[in-house]
Amino acid sequence: MNLTTASVVQYIWLVPAAPLAAAGLSALLRRERRRLSSGLAIGAISFSLLISCIAFLATLSSGRATFNFTWLEGGATAIRLGFLLDPLTAVMAVMVSFVSLLIFIYSVGYMEHDANFTRFFCFLALFAAAMLGLVVANSLLLFFICWELVGLASYLLIGFWHHKPSAAAAAKKAFITTRIGDIGFFVGMLLLNSRAGTLLFYDGGNGCLEKTGLVVSMAIPLLIFCGAVGKSGQLPLHVWLPDAMEGPTPVSALIHAATMVAAGVFLVARVYPLMSAAPGALEVITWVGALTAVFAASIAVAQNDIKRILAYSTVSQLGYMMMGLGAGGVAVGMFHLTTHAFFKALLFLGAGSVIHGCHDEQDIRKMGGLRRFMPVTFAAYAVGMMALCGVPLLFSGFWSKDAILHAARHWPASPVPFYLGLFGAFLTAFYMTRQVCLVFFGKSAKPAHESPRVMTVPLIILAACAVLLGFVGTPAWPWFDAYLTGEHAVFDLAALGRQMPLMFLSTALVALAIGTGAWLYTRAAREKDPCQIPLLVHKFYIDEIYAATIIRANSLFARLCAWFDRVVCDGMVRGVAAMTEEVSNLNREIDDDVVNGGFDRGAETVRNSGKWAASWQNGQAQRYLRMIGIGFCALLLILIWSAGRL
Repeated sequence: MNLTTASVVQYIWLVPAAPLAAAGLSALLRRERRRLSSGLAIGAISFSLLISCIAFLATLSSGRATFNFTWLEGGATAIRLGFLLDPLTAVMAVMVSFVSLLIFIYSVGYMEHDANFTRFFCFLALFAAAMLGLVVANSLLLFFICWELVGLASYLLIGFWHHKPSAAAAAKKAFITTRIGDIGFFVGMLLLNSRAGTLLFYDGGNGCLEKTGLVVSMAIPLLIFCGAVGKSGQLPLHVWLPDAMEGPTPVSALIHAATMVAAGVFLVARVYPLMSAAPGALEVITWVGALTAVFAASIAVAQNDIKRILAYSTVSQLGYMMMGLGAGGVAVGMFHLTTHAFFKALLFLGAGSVIHGCHDEQDIRKMGGLRRFMPVTFAAYAVGMMALCGVPLLFSGFWSKDAILHAARHWPASPVPFYLGLFGAFLTAFYMTRQVCLVFFGKSAKPAHESPRVMTVPLIILAACAVLLGFVGTPAWPWFDAYLTGEHAVFDLAALGRQMPLMFLSTALVALAIGTGAWLYTRAAREKDPCQIPLLVHKFYIDEIYAATIIRANSLFARLCAWFDRVVCDGMVRGVAAMTEEVSNLNREIDDDVVNGGFDRGAETVRNSGKWAASWQNGQAQRYLRMIGIGFCALLLILIWSAGRL
């Protein structure tokens, strides 16, 4: 069978549809059907991975293909959606479905004793479906729909243990903070539609990415970038991401590795023609990414929660990805996104294995010597740590990180992001060395045990990927870059030589950071951590600043609205009610005294007159004769008086 993108794109909708169907079926299952629920989710994501691999193979031999259709039609207006298959879609779909599959399998062991096991896999499947939906979308509207479903699913997963107040608060914080960025995204989408007349990315030359010269202003790409800032935890909307650690560890791995936080980077990569066409947009993206990378890495140095360190590491690495997109292009940013997905999923799942083995302990100061109790977890975690640090040659993070630094070094706008990137690389190697030393070396703080195979096997697979994946994007053989651009990769040792000085510099920084971290944290007493600087421990007091400014202003405004509603609006309602009551009382008095009173008095007069007249007609003959006599006498007197006058 000859695989082409045109033949496969018609079935690409099955990639998100399979986990969506699994989520729907799991929602109907009883709580006791644990194995069926996990089986549905794992089977569905395996099917998605299979279709994604077929799509990936199709993109190796043919170009981009779309499948568009009319969703809604009213009068002369038709809303069209579509699906897209190109190298960017294929590599993202394979990565998301593969990492999600490993996390799903890992979750079977990690959540084994949770009472809501069935509901957990329902939410996992919904999350994967939403993420894969935006990956295959050929319409910014369909992208936005799936984008919001990702936000909903993340809210459900972060707050999965909603009986914990901290988890419920973290879920609300994530949902509200990301909505702030999504408002900008939505406004940018409306502006784009008004300029381009369509939200389809590609439509035979009429898509919004195919006529960027007619539609792009500075506002549109920056507003769309606001959505990426919220989802991918960039400054200043990064505050939700570390708190998302309150969810179960598989959720942390799913959100912080291949899926939710990667959605913002993927959005920028998908609409890159818009970003590059608007003057200044890529500069903003580069600066935001560089500042975020250093800012988050400096906070990670002083954290003590094993998952929170990795969370700030994720924020920092997302900053690197944004810097790579802005300074180097789609291939540079997406290569680091892909490698990061594997080694960060490895680190989060390794952290979950440590927490599981240490009986739910997450404070690294209370750990130590775990390499003896958890050798498989330690080996896998060490691979992830070295990949994240950028240990040279063997680990994927080295190649993807150096590609970003190389692009930043040659960025014509400013050399500052390059130096920020170098400093961030030093901090990354330092805080990861600190974490590994405190967790796996030194004296044992408490007994621990190795995790079951259902948890360690995914770690081994991810560790292998964290090593092997880097070799598809080396300067000597830039296959990944060529694949995304549709070119042919050429083996070129000279390119490796040209980048060698930068490699030596970054390697020296990493070695210095690892050596410094090992020297400090293998000798220093646990009670005296040299990195416990209050400014870093309290995360530059960003949450406190937000609480004292934006949240307090919002609270004051809410109280003002409550006062206005209570005093002004309710006062007006009460005033109108009082006036209505007084008018009603007046109407009642007029009705009772004037209308009813006049009628009653008239009726009383008629009744009395009738009684008086009736008294003369009582049927007594004596009274009748008496009246006749009186009348006769009166008539006689009148006649006599009248005759005398005549």
